[in-house]
Amino acid sequence: MPHLLLIDDDQALGPPLAQYLARFDFSLEQACKPSLGLQSLQTRAFDALILDGMLPEMDGFELCKRIRAGDWVFRNIPILMLTARGDLTDKVVGLELGADDYLAKPFEPRELAARLQTILRRVPPAVPLAASPVQRFEGLQIDSLRREARRGDVLLDLTGTEFELLLLLAREPGRVWHRDDILNQLRGQDADLYTRAVDILISRLRRKLEPLDAIKTLRNVGYSFALAALPA
Repeated sequence: MPHLLLIDDDQALGPPLAQYLARFDFSLEQACKPSLGLQSLQTRAFDALILDGMLPEMDGFELCKRIRAGDWVFRNIPILMLTARGDLTDKVVGLELGADDYLAKPFEPRELAARLQTILRRVPPAVPLAASPVQRFEGLQIDSLRREARRGDVLLDLTGTEFELLLLLAREPGRVWHRDDILNQLRGQDADLYTRAVDILISRLRRKLEPLDAIKTLRNVGYSFALAALPA
């Protein structure tokens, strides 16, 4: 059963949300302050974090930034940001700081459950027995079973969504992926999001792949994986 941490200062939100998410085999624990949330993350294991944007002590965006940049064992935990409104700026900032997804308040609990199921989906695709789960390219190695990517000898620090994006592009080098197609694949549902989200994810992934020029942009069309595969 996936164990979730909700960091939200609305004490009335946690109990009914926990009861609802239990229908989907989630367990939920709440912390009402960032300091208490960090304490919980350091002492107990969680599978995902639901993080409100408006919090005492520091806002959720700053907390997200600290989690991703800090030397924490939980720095790569999937993060779903809750924004106070459907403001495009809030969504962009949350994604740029390392959030894996976002949801505007007020939200439908069923949509929250669906988005959590999507970001927690970590089962790699079936690999034929004769094939290797490791893909090798010029300067890059991707292991779909270990869910690791290495640039040379350097293990890349990728979020779950960044790894899924890299894996998606690298499976078919040279294929042009439209932004909406990428969103559909990453979210596991019809894309009602905005295409700027893909641009942000691509930008983050490119920075982590540098100096490799691995992702090609086709203006007004989409993206493709540009590295050549090495012989098995």
